[in-house]
Amino acid sequence: MGRKIVIALGGNAILSSDASAQAQQKALVQTAKYLVQFIENGDELIVTHGNGPQVGNLLLQQAAADSEKNPAMPLDTCVAMTEGSIGFWLQNALVNELETRGIHKDVAAVVTQVIVSNDDPAFSQPTKPIGPFLSEEEAKHQAELTGAIFKEDAGRGWRKVVPSPKPIGIKEVNVVRSLIESGVVVITAGGGGIPVVEDPQTKQLTGVEAVIDKDFASQTLSELVGADLFVILTGVDNVYVNYNQPNQEKLEQVTPSQLKQYIAENQFAPGSMLPKVEAAINFVERYPQGKAIITSLENIEQVLTGHGGTQVVAD
Repeated sequence: MGRKIVIALGGNAILSSDASAQAQQKALVQTAKYLVQFIENGDELIVTHGNGPQVGNLLLQQAAADSEKNPAMPLDTCVAMTEGSIGFWLQNALVNELETRGIHKDVAAVVTQVIVSNDDPAFSQPTKPIGPFLSEEEAKHQAELTGAIFKEDAGRGWRKVVPSPKPIGIKEVNVVRSLIESGVVVITAGGGGIPVVEDPQTKQLTGVEAVIDKDFASQTLSELVGADLFVILTGVDNVYVNYNQPNQEKLEQVTPSQLKQYIAENQFAPGSMLPKVEAAINFVERYPQGKAIITSLENIEQVLTGHGGTQVVAD
């Protein structure tokens, strides 16, 4: 069995300006060509993906069609719907690319329940904007009707905000382990997975109105399956300090302690590079025999040689 690799794709890598299913499927056909290189290399692959743009568009569709006879679906269900659709597109693209290259390997997409804590402070401080932009009057009306919290978003209008709790477990992890051990390429934890809370008495799981950061869910998955390599894909080949400044510096191999110092210096943008760096730190600290890499999809060939991207290794 080759290296066990978790690769986290961003939702923006799937959807650009064209939100049609055809355009997103076309983007994933290209993505599959890069990912299959790992399989040709003898590696076992687990792929996660974001869903930010997709779930946002679905929420708009749900709101537009909302009626008494056809009520809008709740957020946890919308996450599941996009996890299923993107999972299908990526599964289809990988199967076709493998067949094109004469590689006979099964691919499975697993809809994933990701466990979060009822006591997570995020539930008392919702910050993640979702859904359509509203006027202040519309937002106040919706808040009265539903009890949801709305906040003004960068001068563009008011949006509903929901919690973004940290993942503490993945219900389907044993399924993922079994599939990997059977040589199956697995697509899982899409969009950070469907957030659920567990009743401590009955152990029953219940979906909650929240979203989980895809990079943290992917990090948790990487730990639970014992990944040799956790690859976080983004729009640049490397992480930089002093980004876009004359003294910009590319990071090639760093340790968690070095990255924590850079975080203290506010080197990484919140909501952009910061969660990726934090996820890489968490993985390497909790699973020091593994390695994390932050890079771009286009830089995959360099990663295969062992030299590409920003490599995070244990102190």
